Amino acid sequence: MRAPFGARLTTAVSLRGPLCVGVDPHPALLADWGLPATAAGLERFAMTCVEAMAGEIAVLKPQSAFFEAYGSAGVAVLERLIAAARQAGALVLLDVKRGDIGSTMAAYAQAYLAEGSPLAADAVTVSPYLGFGSLDPVIELAQQTGRGLFVLAMTSNPEGAAVQRAVSGERTVAQTIVDEAAARNAGRSPLGPVGLVIGATVGRTGLDLSAHNGAILAPGLGAQGGTLADLRAVFGENLRFVLPSSSREVLRHGPDVATLRGAALRARDAVALAHPH
Repeated sequence: MRAPFGARLTTAVSLRGPLCVGVDPHPALLADWGLPATAAGLERFAMTCVEAMAGEIAVLKPQSAFFEAYGSAGVAVLERLIAAARQAGALVLLDVKRGDIGSTMAAYAQAYLAEGSPLAADAVTVSPYLGFGSLDPVIELAQQTGRGLFVLAMTSNPEGAAVQRAVSGERTVAQTIVDEAAARNAGRSPLGPVGLVIGATVGRTGLDLSAHNGAILAPGLGAQGGTLADLRAVFGENLRFVLPSSSREVLRHGPDVATLRGAALRARDAVALAHPH
């Protein structure tokens, strides 16, 4: 039985630094790397990322949609990426943002968190906007298998604010998500399995994160405009729980393995300098 996700993430960050690198093989990036927009090009991209970063970076975050776009051949590449990255020592956070109800959500949980599933990752992203309770099948299976999940709370896309910052009772919708996650993590050490997703570029959130005993994924560092100063402004004293995520800012340095690895390590070291211990 593996250790709980919160403990494994804490260890990975202490050994490798607080950085998540997104593996987002969109067609323009494949072209920049001189690769064809085919399953073969996709595999070359994915395995280059593993070779360059999985031995050094704490968390790799493949975006499932870019693999699914190639059908079964692309999903097979994703399966191989997950296995190879984990074998090299990286934690794999599969960015799928699934959100559904009942037996369908339970099936998604089986696909991404169950023992023996070829798509099983260390954690997944999920959407709570069908009600936080709809995530219970994922939370339960994550707890059973020592895996985790990151729940969308306050995202950087402009359309998100109308829902996430809307007031329900005396709290914003995003705050209710934070509070529900905190309740699921209560009493867990060093961190619970239920993380949050809060964009690095969202500005002042108004969120009370003091009770959230879990990790916070902060996408948007680098090419999307997020800076280390933004991280400090958004998260303040909660920055020690934050896992910043960068994708294009690192990936644009491929396809040379050494150059790509160097870019990832520079990003990691820059974040580590700003990260409280």
